Amino acid sequence: MSFLLKGDSRVLFLVVYRPPKYSGEFMDEFAELLSVVCTEYNFLIITGDLNIHVDNNMDNTAKELYALMDTFGLTQHVTGPTHTQGHTLDLVISKGVDISAVDVRDLALSDHFCVFFDLETVTSVPPSYVCLKKRYINENTSAQFMEAIAMTPTLSAETVDDLLDEYNRNVCNVIDVVAPIKTKRKPNTQKTPWRRTEIMQNLKSDCRRAERKWRSTKLQIHLELYKISLRKFNDGLFKARQQYFSEIIAKNVNNSRTLFSVIEKLTTPPDQIAPELLSAGKCNEFAVYFNEKIQSIRSNIRTNQQNHKKLEQLQPLRDESTTMLEFITVNPKTIEETVQQLNPSTCCLDTIPSNFFKTVVKSIVTDLCQIINCSFQSGTVPKSLKVAAVKPLLKKRTLDASILANYRPISNLPFMAKIIEKVVFNQLSQFLTFNKIFDKFQSGFRSHHSTETALIKVINDIRLNTDSGKVSVLILLDLSAAFDTVDHTILLHRLQTWVGLNGKVMQWFKSYLEERSYFVSIGNFESDRLPMSCGVPQGSVLGPLLFNLYMLPLGQILQNCKVDYQSYADDTQLYLSLNPDDHGLIEVLCDCLEKVNCWMSENFLQLNHDKTEVIVFGNKEKRTAVSNYLESRSLKAKDQVKNLGVLIDSDLTFSSQIKSITKTAFYHLKNISRVKGLMAQKDQEKLVHAFISSRLDYCNGLLTGIPQKSIKQLQLVQNAAARVLTRTKRSEHITPVLKSLHWLPVSLRIDFKVLLLVYKSVNGFGPEYISDMLVRYEPSRSLRSMDTDQIVEPRVHSKHGDAAFSCYAAKKWNKLPVELKSTSNVNIFKSKLKALFFSTAYD
Repeated sequence: MSFLLKGDSRVLFLVVYRPPKYSGEFMDEFAELLSVVCTEYNFLIITGDLNIHVDNNMDNTAKELYALMDTFGLTQHVTGPTHTQGHTLDLVISKGVDISAVDVRDLALSDHFCVFFDLETVTSVPPSYVCLKKRYINENTSAQFMEAIAMTPTLSAETVDDLLDEYNRNVCNVIDVVAPIKTKRKPNTQKTPWRRTEIMQNLKSDCRRAERKWRSTKLQIHLELYKISLRKFNDGLFKARQQYFSEIIAKNVNNSRTLFSVIEKLTTPPDQIAPELLSAGKCNEFAVYFNEKIQSIRSNIRTNQQNHKKLEQLQPLRDESTTMLEFITVNPKTIEETVQQLNPSTCCLDTIPSNFFKTVVKSIVTDLCQIINCSFQSGTVPKSLKVAAVKPLLKKRTLDASILANYRPISNLPFMAKIIEKVVFNQLSQFLTFNKIFDKFQSGFRSHHSTETALIKVINDIRLNTDSGKVSVLILLDLSAAFDTVDHTILLHRLQTWVGLNGKVMQWFKSYLEERSYFVSIGNFESDRLPMSCGVPQGSVLGPLLFNLYMLPLGQILQNCKVDYQSYADDTQLYLSLNPDDHGLIEVLCDCLEKVNCWMSENFLQLNHDKTEVIVFGNKEKRTAVSNYLESRSLKAKDQVKNLGVLIDSDLTFSSQIKSITKTAFYHLKNISRVKGLMAQKDQEKLVHAFISSRLDYCNGLLTGIPQKSIKQLQLVQNAAARVLTRTKRSEHITPVLKSLHWLPVSLRIDFKVLLLVYKSVNGFGPEYISDMLVRYEPSRSLRSMDTDQIVEPRVHSKHGDAAFSCYAAKKWNKLPVELKSTSNVNIFKSKLKALFFSTAYD
């Protein structure tokens, strides 16, 4: 039974009864019910006699119920017994509402007690007002700007700083004429920008005019004309709203952050900046705090350097004859392609908005070429491009906004700086790849590499080790503010000796790192500028790549220690396999950790011992013995860790990861459901893929070989997304809906990801460490199987070995048709593979 409580906000009230006899289908049906109501309603109350002993911590049904409630963000409020036998069977479950004064009374009406509770009223937040300063740009502004900028004189300065200043003056003068900055006071509520178009304003005026005419005459003919005008206005409003969201989604279909921001603004009142933060004094406090935090870490590192022994000097393994002496000059076509590749993020340092910049780039590309080539030839980076605007961001909404430690600095650089850095990034990456300077096991910010490929390599090795009867130890290293403590002198030395940069290139990077500064910006207030004496620039294009090069010697240390490792930027994981009684290898691991700690201290990187985590895999009895010995060496093992965004447990069931995916997906599905009436179905589907499908697909290559019962939980998310998208009732079968949407079931999405990664790896589009796992089958004599492009299936003995990526992938790949495996184009392979799976799933 269900009914709605209406007020400022609607509350769905459900009354559920579960018969006392065991029913294996109840939890599945209850989960499906929650998947529907939790996406439709923000405020929910579920009461009734569920006949589940939630007071018994050992009851399996109670455990399953609490796991389900945690997935959907529900809270159970009854704590005392509600039955004459002393059990808690009658429950009050809520979401989004405050339940208080829960009182259980025995009124002698039955063997169950009565449960009373108070429901606090859900009220809406009154609107506030903000003053906005912005340039109002319309469809005519681009043409006006391009026409006016063509009339400005060509750049004539000699130095790159003067060239950039002259360019900025020209652009500023033009944009101030065609789109001057205006200040408007607007309510800080959900915006409806589609109402502000010229067409909608005209339709609204016509409707109001017809309404006034009818109200003054009261004639039937004028009433009919008013209804026609009102119908046109509503139809126009519906189309304008759909078009508005279609444009946003089309522009940001691959930018989940922007899409999430749009949905968040529509469903949640925007966060207001605390009044006490709006001052120049507070900006200076933040600036000093962020600076002192980094200097404190470096000071601690200097102190620790005295307590560590010096490591042997490491020598670079590159060919000394390979050097990069100068940059290649760029042409207008290269600049245009580079600009279109960049995300249009804008900060207060930009002369014109980045989105507008991308539309008018053809009119200013000649000036851009002159500035960039002058920068390359002189080996100088303009000073104005070495300034960062930092905005403090509260780490969590629930944290105290008055405590500076609860904020993290978000750095923004001028869009022009990102253009120059992107050109340098492309040329440097090409040099590094061609000369094989990258660390083989560094996956951060490299093409064809990802967090998923890094995790697949680690988990594959662990599963094969477990299959062979060994125990694996995995250590996840955590660094404190690693990007911010990088020493510039050491970085420049590494670029010269380990990478091979010299001449104008080396001079350019020296200029890039020197004399950098930042200021804190909150609202319309700014702090004084402070120097940035260390660290790679946050928010930059080159920062992550420079950090990878800074970490090159670490890989050599780990290889010398004969410890397996994987890195993703500053996230480094060490692992090795051993027999439970082989304490010698644990000593090797501990000695390696000590060397890593010493190297990091010498390079001004601080290893955070409190957040460094250890986990042991293998047979439960064997891993317990290893865990006990590790604890004696001050390495306390955990049963579960979070590795590159994936929750990994000692048994490799990934149950916590699946639970986390489900919980997050239903949160986003609820938000999508709330705005589904604002846009067309095709745009809703893009949102579903951005927020739901992306989470179902993230690192799903790790889920090879897990039980179908676990996969079923993810399938439930996909089913719920299909119901929201197509507005399918809960009583209707979901299979025809999935088929009509052309969605692959979750289990086949996993197989698709696995086979796609195999295809890329065997054809040179995947990481080298994945290619090494996949050995091509080459028979010793002439056989018919020679031309079938087979992969050797590793010999395994247990389910752990069968679940290993190399084994699972080989079995799936070898079953594919030969003509599909021989496809030369990756996009054609993807489409053919989807068609094959789709016919398998639904035909």
